Amino acid sequence: MLLDAASLYFRAFYGVPTSITAPDGTPINAVRGFLDMVSTLVTRYRPARLVACLDEDWRPAWRVALVPSYKEHRLAEVGGDPTVEEVPDLLAPQVPVLLEVLAAIGIATAGAADYEADDVIGTLATRGPGPVDVVTGDRDLIQLVDDARGVRVLYTGRGVAKLEELDDAAVRGKYGVEPSQYADFATLRGDPSDGLPGVAGIGEKTASGLLGRWGDLSGLMAAVDAKAQALPATHWRKLDAAREYLAVAPDVVKVATNAPIPPVTDPLPSAPVDPERVGALAERWGLESAVTRLEKALAG
Repeated sequence: MLLDAASLYFRAFYGVPTSITAPDGTPINAVRGFLDMVSTLVTRYRPARLVACLDEDWRPAWRVALVPSYKEHRLAEVGGDPTVEEVPDLLAPQVPVLLEVLAAIGIATAGAADYEADDVIGTLATRGPGPVDVVTGDRDLIQLVDDARGVRVLYTGRGVAKLEELDDAAVRGKYGVEPSQYADFATLRGDPSDGLPGVAGIGEKTASGLLGRWGDLSGLMAAVDAKAQALPATHWRKLDAAREYLAVAPDVVKVATNAPIPPVTDPLPSAPVDPERVGALAERWGLESAVTRLEKALAG
């Protein structure tokens, strides 16, 4: 099981009241919510291995060089640095606490310099043996779904308690494309949450229809070049006008599968590896109940 850690702790932060605090009054809602999510996932799916995947670089320069608008709207002016992601003031201090708790429990984390968590997930999902469950609220990771390798996405759009289990058939039913076509589909449709404009006038239905007819973006643009009669003139004009974007955006949307991840020891423990440290952290941050629930889940 691969966790999109930032996706989950942002969801926990906004889903659990900030009135949940440590004994000293420090908000600890995101940490508690994240740990409870892990407890739910472990209890329901019983993964043998689990990794919380991290953003070492949430907005890699190589993606920005291709599409300058990539995640541009999420920038925050922090200390004069316009490259820092905007993170709620009450969330930022909780992330190191969460990582310390996970380490004491023995839950693996992984990241790679100059890469996002998506790329870490893509690399781990494709280089190791299946089956693999990817837990995320990021639709871009749908491109990793692959029944043949046992890779599916557990999509958290409605919360961890109401996960959507996305396999090949579910992706086809929901979006009208194969998982292998999803990156091209997302490129055409665009994604405002990532600052990707897409092709003006091309929505989800049109994008899925075009890919259904032409297979992939390369085939579609070959049809544009040939002015294929089967390609309606209105679509031709829109795609022709978006050539510059379409030449670079696929490399932004596609999840990397070769991120340089250090070796990861990822078996899920049946009990905390450092119980004394876990106990001290739980007491310090008022996490006793959440830690107890997770310990029970780990023990099975």
